[in-house]
This record gives sequence, structure tokens and C-alpha cells, in this order.
Amino acid sequence: MGLDEDALDYHAADPPGKLEISTTKPTNSQRDLSLAYSPGVAAPCEAIAADPNDAYTYTAKGNLVGVVSNGTAVLGLGDIGAQASKPVMEGKGVLFKRFADIDVFDIELDEHDTDGFCEAVAAMEPTFGGINLEDISAPECFEIERRLREEMDIPVFHDDQHGTAIISGAALLNACEVTGKRLADLRVVFAGAGAAATATARFYVELGVSPDNITVCDVDGVVTEERAAAGDPHEYVAPFAAGEGGDLADAMAGADVFVGLSVGGIVSPEMVRSMADDPVVFAMANPDPEIGYEEAKAARDDLVMATGRSDYPNQVNNVLGFPFLFRGALDVRATDINEEMKRAAAEALADLAKEDVPDAVVKAYGDGPLQFGPEYLIPKPLDTRVLFEVSAAVAEAAMASGVARVERDLDAYRDELEARLGKGREMMRTVLNKAKGEPKRVAFAEGTDRKIIRAAYQLADEHIAEPVLVGDRDTIRRRAAELGLDFEPEVVDPAADRLDPYADRLYELRQRKGITRSEADTLVRDGDWLASTLVEMGDADAMLTGLTHHYPTALRPPLQVVGTAPDADYAAGVYMLTFKNRVVFCADATVNQDPDEAVLEEVARHTAELARSFNVEPRVALLSYSDFGTVDNEGTRKPRAAADALRSDPEVDFPVDGEMQADTAVVEEMLTGDYDFSDLKEPANVLVFPNLEAGNIAYKLLQRLGGAEAIGPMLVGMDKPVHVLQRGDEVKDIVNLAGVAVVDAQDE
Repeated sequence: MGLDEDALDYHAADPPGKLEISTTKPTNSQRDLSLAYSPGVAAPCEAIAADPNDAYTYTAKGNLVGVVSNGTAVLGLGDIGAQASKPVMEGKGVLFKRFADIDVFDIELDEHDTDGFCEAVAAMEPTFGGINLEDISAPECFEIERRLREEMDIPVFHDDQHGTAIISGAALLNACEVTGKRLADLRVVFAGAGAAATATARFYVELGVSPDNITVCDVDGVVTEERAAAGDPHEYVAPFAAGEGGDLADAMAGADVFVGLSVGGIVSPEMVRSMADDPVVFAMANPDPEIGYEEAKAARDDLVMATGRSDYPNQVNNVLGFPFLFRGALDVRATDINEEMKRAAAEALADLAKEDVPDAVVKAYGDGPLQFGPEYLIPKPLDTRVLFEVSAAVAEAAMASGVARVERDLDAYRDELEARLGKGREMMRTVLNKAKGEPKRVAFAEGTDRKIIRAAYQLADEHIAEPVLVGDRDTIRRRAAELGLDFEPEVVDPAADRLDPYADRLYELRQRKGITRSEADTLVRDGDWLASTLVEMGDADAMLTGLTHHYPTALRPPLQVVGTAPDADYAAGVYMLTFKNRVVFCADATVNQDPDEAVLEEVARHTAELARSFNVEPRVALLSYSDFGTVDNEGTRKPRAAADALRSDPEVDFPVDGEMQADTAVVEEMLTGDYDFSDLKEPANVLVFPNLEAGNIAYKLLQRLGGAEAIGPMLVGMDKPVHVLQRGDEVKDIVNLAGVAVVDAQDE
């Protein structure tokens, strides 16, 4: 089956199309419906009538964008009409929601007259927080956008013009850095004189390119002053009209930058070879660029290139722009998306490309290296950091330029944006912000691993922790340089540094437990034993290990050196599972295979303490396959006895109950129905499993099938903060667990 058939099946699958409307408030009872509609709806109506700004408080206006088109210039399809353009506009709505959590109504207007189109769109201002114009032919699109921006008091943005301008502008900024050229000195040639090309040329001038150094070509050759004076091709390209004519090949000779926004196959290798040293080629025609990637690279080995295609480096993709521009604009209730906001977006994208790329993004694009340079000028669309980097920059520019109607604290706003990515991100942001208040020294036993080095850089750069890398010093420095990380981490080198004090301490701790003095000398040359001893002696505040070897192997040294806390006889592994609107802590999922009632009781206490470190008030359930005595055997008695012991302890200040089945613990109707006698009046958020097998199986099923994000395992019950990573964890997992360790150390 070909792509066309697949696409038709995709769009036709029930329900047809790609968008639907869903409710955001409860509608389960008569009272809910009376609040949603009559008579309850009268109150917000009256409030908005008294103060129109209350529409942002009581309706979805502040998160709603209208994607509006008349279908006269649909990408690759031309003038196909309003109704035929609907799949494209629905698709645009999908991208708004997927990347920036913005709701969309797609509006297809069967209207070719500029006056009629503007009147129709302007009349919809009460509905929307912003208008995204799409696929409208030039030159009408310029006039439509100009008039609507003047007439409407909400942002109006024609993505076909400005999206490509912003994303390619970010690529241009970084191409200049890579090639060592100055914007003001660039000679830039455009192929194409439509909406995208004209707006991109204007935006490059905003960035610092001289308008005198820009040449625009269309199908008839260079747009000259004579042609522009005659209105050919349209008045908006006139500022870039050249004094002399010629064709595209003439214009490209000696040029520094070629920007293609036209049709495929119009640039030859000879034309690329005629360009200046270190040429920059943005061949953005889709699906076929003005010159093929392989063909262009073969023509010049000093070439820096971008295309509009996802199968080559440096894809100029508008999805890096419009969702985040509107997100920032909506969140400060901007009246416009102005040049300052567009420039802020481009600069934020350019800056983000220089940061370390998350592992999840690298995997999504084939596990190839993604590092700032000629083949990585702009971030990838699936990089979730674009949301809070670009949107925050746009919001800041809106406030600074005077078009914002509300002021936002930027640090709090960034946290709010990150929370849109999921409850787990919101929870971890709370922890990481707390860690930044008083960073602690965290020892990494596997300090030469590239992921550890990248995590250490991020921890140091964001002032979350003071990393101490255990490993060969030269290897760590070399790998940091290879990764493009400009930092000098503190390193403890087991092969080169004097470790006698640590060997002495290890021998002192373990001399009656089978370790001789010579064995202690050998053991402290091992990263896990050395890091454990650093923490035990106070030369580090916390420790992470386990990325490169099995959990039991990694856990053994810290258990034997650091040991459990004075009030603990057992350590336990806890996962925090985050869902859309719920957080659950699952224990024990990694350490105790067949715990008795005393172990279950202790695990429950320590997990409740952990929940509070995340600002979650614990409600603890001791789980089994039985509800409150329906089955009586050794297995059900253990969680029952643990729950009884906890409830009878006057120092336990959180609700706890058990034994109970998992659904009883988490479903409110069951707790308040058949089991209204339970001490849990709300669903449990700390689940203590009866054994390791149950805990491990449950958290993995919840993660894989239930859509939960798993953070952990976090080790509780240790005398000092020690956490064991899972093999293959990503850099973000390492950073998160290190943040938890810092907060643990602060509490210590």
C-alpha cells in the first residue's frame, strides 16, 4: 500500500478527520450540567459583559487559536479551494496541540475577496485568543495580514510568511557562527518572491543583514528596480530590487548565502561552486529541494546546508516556530506578534542548538550524533525543551516591547510551561528548584561514562549539584571536550590520586567482615567502593551509580559502606509514577524480595517521608490480593499486620490502611462505598507491595501500558543519600535522580 492510500485510511478511520472537542469540566451529574449550561452559565456571561477581559478567566479563549485559510495557496497543491484545504488546517491544529497544548478551531472560508475575508476573520475576534493565517496566496496574504493586525486586538500571524523566516533565521545565526562570517557582510540570494521568501528577506534585515546585499530572483530572473517599479512581481519585494538584471546563476556567483523558497531542481552544482568560501545553502523547496543534499555536498566540501526535509540535517520545519510563538503570546495576552517576539524566537532556537541534546531526541532521529556544528544548526522538532525556551523568550519580548496585557514572572512561567509536558516534569521541577537553593556534592561512581559527563555538565551549569566524577581524569577531560562541554568537573582519579585515607576507612568499617588491609587498598580503586567511601566520610554528600552494571552489583558497596540509617534496618527502592492528574509512589520494587511485616512497615514509613519531599501528603495502602480479611493466610496477614502497627503508632501522622487490593486502594468509589470504614478517605498515593515480584511487575505495567512516567528507583532507608540508576537510563533520568539526592542531602 502506497503513502497516498495510507494517508486516506489514516484520515478516514473512525472518527473521520484529526480533531475532536472534549470537555474539560465534570459532566457526570445534574449539578454538573446545570453549572455547565443553564442556569449556571449566566454568571460568567454577566461577568464578561461587565468586563470583557473576564473572557480569559471564564472561557477557553485564552488557549484557543483560529487556523484560517481560503485554500488559495496550499503547500504543494496550489489553489485547491477552502474545503479541500480542511485536512491541512486540521493538521495544523494537531501540531498546535501536540507541541504547545494549544486548542484550535480550523476555519475554512470560501472567500477570495480581500475585503470580505478580512471582515469575516475580524468578526471572530470574540472567539479566539489568536489567529493563524494559513495557505493564502500572495500578494493578497500581505494585505490581509496587515489589515487584520491593525483591526484586531489579538495576535494575527501568517505562518507561511514568518514561520520559515524565523526558523531559517535561527539557522542563519548559527551558520554565521560556524563559518565565522558577519551578518552585515553577507551577500544573500533568494530564489522565490512569494510570501515566504519576501518575509524571510525582511526578517534577515531585522537580524542584521544589509538590504543592499539581498538579491531576489523569481522565474523571470533577478527582480530589478525596473521590474519592481512596474509592480512585478508585487510591491512587497521592491525594497530588495537590484540595479542590474541577470538570472539566478548570475546572482549566485560570489554569494555567501542561497535561500531557496521556490521549486526543486533549479540550482546546479556549478552554481554552488560559484559561491563564496564556506557557502550557506538553504534549499527549502518541498518535497524536492532546489538542489539535492548529496549533490550540493559533493559540489563543495566547505558547504553548510539546510533543507525542508526531515531525512537530511538541518530541517527548516515551521513546527519549531508557530506553536511556541502563540504559546508565549497567549500566555501574556499579547495584542500582536511583533518583530521583537519573532527575533526572540529565532535567537532562542539558535541558542538551544548549542546545548547538549537529550537522549530521547537522539534516539528519535536514529541515534546519530547531534552536536552543534554544520550539520546541527537548529533543534529538532521533537526536542521538548523548545516549548519552555522559545515560549518564554517570546513572552519576555512581548512584555519588554509593550504588547503584553499581563506580566508574568519568567522563572515561574518556565516552570508552568514545563508542567505542560506532564505531571512528572512538574514534580521534578519542584525538586530541582529546591536543589538549586543549596547545591550539594554528588559523587558519580561511573565518572568516565559519556552520559554521566553530560549529566554532570547540566547539573553544574544549572547549579543543581556540584558533581564529583570518579574515574580516569584524562579520559573524562577528553570526552568532555569531544562532547563540546566547556567545563572542568571535579575528578577523583582512582588510579592516580592518593587514596590512603579512604582505604583506611574502608578497612576500619569492614575489617571484621572479611576485608583485609590489602583488599581495602584494591577495593578503593573501584568506582563504587570509592564513591561509597567518599560519601561515608563526608567528602561527598550523595552518590549515584548503576548506569553500567546490574542493580544488585551496584547496590552492594553502598549498603556495606554507607549502610542504613539509624532508624532503619532495611533499604527499599521506590518509583514515583506520574499520570496526567495523579502521582503514585510504588515500593518496594527493587530491593527486598520477600519482606515480612516489619520490613513492610518500615518501607511504608520511609516511602511516606519520600512523598513529602515532593510536597505530596502521603496516603498509604498496604497491598495484597485480599480486601480487609477476605482471605486469611500468611501472605495476607503480613500487610494487614504492618497496617495495624502503623495505625497504632501515635507518631504516624498520615492515613494508612490494608491489606487491600490495588483497585480498592486507588478508586475513590470503592473506598467510600463498600469500604467506607477504611482509614483512607481518598485514594492512596503510596502503594506498598507485598513482595518484590509484585512491585516490579506492577510499576512496569503501569509505565508501559498505563502511560505513567516513572522516576526512580529512589533508594530510601540509607544513612546518606545513595541512589542506584538503571542500566541505560537517559541523561534526564540521571539529572532527576541527582536532584533527588541533593534534596535528600539538604534534609540530612
